[in-house]
Amino acid sequence: MLRPLLPQRPSPQTPSAQGLSLLLGTCLGTALALLAGRALVLQLTPTLTPDTPAASLRAWRLLSPDPVLRREASLLLASREPSGSARQRQGLRGQGWGRDPIAALALKGAAQAAEAAGQADQALDLWQSLWQRFPQSPASADALYSLGRQQPRWRQLLLQRFPAHPAALAAALELGGTPASRLRASLHLARWGPRWPGAEPLLVQACRGRVGALQPPQRRQLALGLAQLGRGQTALDCLKGLQGDPALELALGQALLKGDASQQGLADRRLLALAQRWPTRAAAREASALLSQREGADTDALLARLPAPLQDSAPVQARLAVDGLRPWAGVLKRWPRDPASWELQWQLARQALLEQRWAGAALILQALAPDQLAPPLAARQLFWLGYCQWRLGNGALARRLWRQVLALAPGGYYRWRAGLHLGEGGPELLRVPGAPAGPLARPPWQPLASGDAGLDRLWRLNQPLEAWESWRFWRGGQPAQVARDLQLEGRLRSAVGDDWIGLGQLEQASLRLAWGSCRQQLDLERQLHPLRYGELFRQAAAGAGLDPALLQAVARQESRFTAGVESPVGAVGLMQLMPSTARELAGRPLEGASLKDPALNSRLGARYLRQLLEQWQGNPVLAVASYNAGPGAVGHWLKTGLGSDSPKPAGVTISLERDPELWIEAIPYPETRLYTKKVLGNLWSYQRLNQAAASGC
Repeated sequence: MLRPLLPQRPSPQTPSAQGLSLLLGTCLGTALALLAGRALVLQLTPTLTPDTPAASLRAWRLLSPDPVLRREASLLLASREPSGSARQRQGLRGQGWGRDPIAALALKGAAQAAEAAGQADQALDLWQSLWQRFPQSPASADALYSLGRQQPRWRQLLLQRFPAHPAALAAALELGGTPASRLRASLHLARWGPRWPGAEPLLVQACRGRVGALQPPQRRQLALGLAQLGRGQTALDCLKGLQGDPALELALGQALLKGDASQQGLADRRLLALAQRWPTRAAAREASALLSQREGADTDALLARLPAPLQDSAPVQARLAVDGLRPWAGVLKRWPRDPASWELQWQLARQALLEQRWAGAALILQALAPDQLAPPLAARQLFWLGYCQWRLGNGALARRLWRQVLALAPGGYYRWRAGLHLGEGGPELLRVPGAPAGPLARPPWQPLASGDAGLDRLWRLNQPLEAWESWRFWRGGQPAQVARDLQLEGRLRSAVGDDWIGLGQLEQASLRLAWGSCRQQLDLERQLHPLRYGELFRQAAAGAGLDPALLQAVARQESRFTAGVESPVGAVGLMQLMPSTARELAGRPLEGASLKDPALNSRLGARYLRQLLEQWQGNPVLAVASYNAGPGAVGHWLKTGLGSDSPKPAGVTISLERDPELWIEAIPYPETRLYTKKVLGNLWSYQRLNQAAASGC
């Protein structure tokens, strides 16, 4: 008997096909939702920078689903903690995972923090891990340096693998023992880092034979390093009559030009010989440009001895035009974008302005279009074109030209003067007694925009020293030449405390960079005017009743914020005070070395500025000019009538009250003339950049 087939009841352990489909669908939907949610979170995640608030960084470190972002937040937080502190060590712990180059940075930071905390064994393990896992990373140079404290072979490997890295330069300086070791160190520093602190005396000793006999190539290497340091005569003595290659001969000529009349004569002869022997080399073109800038009635005869191709160059032809031996218009037309043509135009225009030949000055200034000039020089050109039109009675055209200056230049001397002519206020120097001098606002963080993702990331993670060391390693210690590299290296140097060279490179870049947007010009203006010693200057300014921006402006020009610098005439420190002036201001004996203390130097500098402002009834032009040339010289100019270093027609007078810009241009000391414009321009820039309303374009 057949039994009916009944449907089977599904087993509790075996899901039905429908249930399985439902389960799989649910899991898949959940996974997709999680992925979509994670993608949305990552999409909404901001780029972390040094400006990201600490609370936000802590939140991203704890809650972000992205491990890379968590590490970046940890590194940024650790960079804000004191070196070796427990919080820094905790923030860096466990961040060296993976093959990302940032892992090498995390290991280096953790090793340095362990060393600072006295945890030598942990530091050793971290250094060894860094070297084993990232042997090509610039961060490993620091690992080799630290490992070399116990085993010198690591130092030798460091010098070979990373010769231009700062860790290698420090290691070379520490090489002792035999004369052969000291000679090897001297040659390494001469090639890869002659400006490294402490290198100069080692190079001098090597040149004088105190570390052993020298071969000709070694003498040339040492001489090049000394010439790059400006030690022209010492470099020449080191050569012992040897002939250098074009690069060495050019460096020697540049160094000797800074010496006395005898050394300048040597420079002339060597530069001329360089140009005659290698006329097609870039060094020869540099040499001819230097010769064209020399003073002396025999300059034209010296230039006539140059090879014909070098005589037919912009610097030489511009010099001949200045001396009246060539039509200036032809030089400007042929080389409109050459710096020699820019200088020729300005010299001729300045002469016409001082002679109050307004139409003639305008004709010279119009010979080049503004976009053929570097932006700072275009601002100067447009300002004086407006000035000429104003003096010719064309007020509407003058105002239109001055408004172009305002659109082009976010700061600087000519931006200030154009604004004054258009009715804007001027900078305030004095403060009401008892009024607090507030600190200058911290500028916003700017991306590095180097074009290299790794370098830009180091900068974004607040690792300027690591970025600088990486840059130097990748370039092999070669100096920057083109405008973009000068700007980039200047920013990196300034960020690690080397304002002396860094700000100089930024100034060079500003005269070579092509025209950019308003935002780019504003960013460059901020880079050129960093805030240094903020609280110190605030206190010094408050004690003297000054705006702290004035102290920033003066120190920016005097020392580039380098507290230990000493001028050839003996001025010392941030504000470049002469010891005799400082003793008088302090009312007590002072050692010159004490003026290298930033606090003392800034207080005395502020006191001196206050005295000068009171002496000249608050006139900023006279006070700033007196700070450079001395109040006696300025008083003499006011008493006898300010002349010019070039002749003026009889009866032409220049009034400070009526024509302040012309009065500044008529200052007979070229250094004081430039200094006055630079400091007043710095002051305007610092005050302008400190105003929130002026922070945008």
